[in-house]
This record gives sequence, structure tokens and C-alpha cells, in this order.
Amino acid sequence: MSSVETVSALERRLNASIPQQVINSQVSDRLKNIGRNVKIAGFRPGKVPAKIVEQYYGAQARQEILGDALQRSFTEAAQSNNLKVAGFPKFEVKTKDLNADQIEYSATFEVYPEVVVGDLSGEAIERQVYELTQADVDNTIATLRKQRATFEKVDRAAQSEDRVHIDFTGTLNGEVFPGGEAKDYPLVLGAGGMLPEFEAAAVGMKAGETKSFDLTFPDDYRNKDVAGKKVKFTITLNRVEAPKLPEMDAEFARSVGIPDGDAGKLQDEIRSNLLSELSRRLKARNKDAAMDALLRVARFDVPKVLVDEEVQTLMQLTMQDMEARGMKTKGISLPPELFMERGEKRVKLGLILAHLVQKHNLTAQPEQIKSFIQEYAQSFDQPEEVIRWYASDPNRMQEVEHIVLEENVVTWALGQAKTVDKQAVFNELMGSA
Repeated sequence: MSSVETVSALERRLNASIPQQVINSQVSDRLKNIGRNVKIAGFRPGKVPAKIVEQYYGAQARQEILGDALQRSFTEAAQSNNLKVAGFPKFEVKTKDLNADQIEYSATFEVYPEVVVGDLSGEAIERQVYELTQADVDNTIATLRKQRATFEKVDRAAQSEDRVHIDFTGTLNGEVFPGGEAKDYPLVLGAGGMLPEFEAAAVGMKAGETKSFDLTFPDDYRNKDVAGKKVKFTITLNRVEAPKLPEMDAEFARSVGIPDGDAGKLQDEIRSNLLSELSRRLKARNKDAAMDALLRVARFDVPKVLVDEEVQTLMQLTMQDMEARGMKTKGISLPPELFMERGEKRVKLGLILAHLVQKHNLTAQPEQIKSFIQEYAQSFDQPEEVIRWYASDPNRMQEVEHIVLEENVVTWALGQAKTVDKQAVFNELMGSA
């Protein structure tokens, strides 16, 4: 027999018992198996007395058997009481007497909430839209040319986009601060390599000139020694180099991904890539907007145990990302509080998605999954290989299934809410200045 107490909105406590005889019998069998092979000094293998085996391994065997029995008993009781358990329970064994007929225990745990998603019809969702223009294509090509520019020495004053070579010294209270001094330092003006005020001071200077000026660092500047402080810089300009853009020839075409070097294909290739990237980013923005609307109308508590698990996952992913960027993570301990809000949001969205998929039959259909993979594969040189790569691994197919499932939920949400199309800004959408 078992009983269930309500501790809080989602927390429950199950009280149940296990026959002592069942545990004792299984412990006895476990010790017999151990005794057949155990090696203990002074005894031949298989000849160790039962009491000696119990002395060495009895407590461990009982703990393992009891742990397994508690989990089985809890699972059966949870099923019989129709409990949807979230995470793992915390057990408390109340009976310590080995001669008692029953081992009484309690298990404290959380259950999944009843997900309630309110009416979306009163919610306004901004759906970002954008039509690619020829100017976008031309500007992208111009950016690619600037990225591949070479520099030639010129005899004139420095201007934006030039590369200058400078000596500089920065002093705080009359003393040079760490990182505040360099010789023949190359700097492309306007590229953001230094603070805007620093780069602006070099504009208009000619080779051989020296200038001093004051500069106040931002409060959040990475060098804490000078963050928020006023320093004096002295710079000497050694030479000025003007950018020389590459010609729109076969070499340039190959450098930006046209294998045969056909410059005539360049615009078509860039247009195709931009359309694909725009589509991906617009989908991501509109998905976020739809998910935020769902969060606004959803009303239910989130199991703390699931949030804690998600926080741990986010912390691990962050550490992996830091290592991938070449950062040393040994000895670093990330505070869980930094990930709590994000973790709760992810768990809540996961519960909302599962609820809506089941309630409105929004499961990913095989033809949707196939279409998604085929469309994605077209961005590669050999799409058939990409399709086979996905088909060869159930885990990859499951990832695609989840993406399609999310798209189905987004489409449903946009259909329920009031949607207002908003013209996106190309540079902002693409993450550039």
C-alpha cells in the first residue's frame, strides 16, 4: 500500500513500504555470488566463510539491493497512482530495524504541471519580413572586396579606411599603463580596432607628425586598470597606406567561393547565399517572437528539478564553448544563478511545445522532414551526400524532426495571434553595422 501527500503546487511525497524478507533474500543471494569468486587473504577462492563475506561486503550489498528495490517500488507506486514524475525522487528510509517485517520509506519528488496555454487571439506578434535588393548584393560584394584589400603607401593625410602605422604611448597620472604602449602599430581607421576617439585622432595626420590628446575609457572597458578613467595619449604617425580593392576577376571569384573562377556567376551565387541566410534569420526572429507570445499567455508552475537540470546543461555548454574559443577553464566555476532565468524559460517552452503538439496534432510529418533536409542540402555542392548523411543516423533525423516540430508550432501560433508585418533592416538582421 502507498499514499501520496501534496507538499506544494508540484511537490509530492509518496509513503510506501517494501517487505524486509525480499531485501534479505536478495542480499543473501548476492553474497553467495560474491563468495564464489572473492579473494580474501588467508582463504582460497570460493572457500571464504559466509560470515567473512558478509563482514566485508554485507553493507555494500544491502545498500545496492535496497537502492534497486526502492526505485522499483517507487516506479510501481507512481504508475498505480497515475503520477507524472519530473526528475528523480529523494528517498528517505524510515525503518532501520533489520528485523522489522516492512521497510517504510518516503520519496519526495515533483510532478509535471498541467500546462495551460491561454488565448493567443489577443496577442500581437511582429513578423519580420524583408525583400532582398540589388543594392544588398552590391554592398555585400563591396564588403568582400574591402575584406580582401591590399594596402599601398601614399603621401597624404590619413583618412577613413586607410591603414596607418603608429607609435603610441598612453599615460595614467603620468605613468604608462599596461597595454598602453606600442611601436609601429598597424591600424585600419574606421574598422573598430581601437576606440573611435583614438582612431578619429589619427585622421588627418601625415607621416612624421605627432599628436597628444586626452581620452576617457568606457566604464565597461576590458582593461579594468583604465576603465572609466581619463588618460593622455601621444601618437606618432609613421606612414599612411591606402586600400587597393581587388579586381572583379577570376582570382577574386575563386577567393569568395566560385570554384571555376567565373566572375559572371558571382552575383548569382551571392544572391542565392543571401536569400538562404535571410530566410534562416527571419525564421529565427519570428520563432522567437512566437515563443515569447506563447510564454506570455502560458500559466503554470515549472518543476524546479527540471530547471536545475537545464541549468547544468547550459553551464556545460558554456564551458565547452569557452574551451573551443581557446580559453582556459580549469579552476573556473560558473555561478548557476547566471543561467537560472534562461534555464526556466527553456524548460517552460519545452513543456508548452509538448502540450501544443499533442493537443493540436502538430507532429512533424515524414514529408516535412524529407522536404526540410532536401532544401537544406541544396546549399552544398553534393546535396545527395548530405541527404544520405542525415538518413544514416537516427539522432540526426531526430534533430531535424524537432526543428520541423518547432516550425509547426510557430506556424500555428502565428495563425492564432494578430500578426503585423514589420520591415526588417538588412544590416541589423545580418548582424553587421
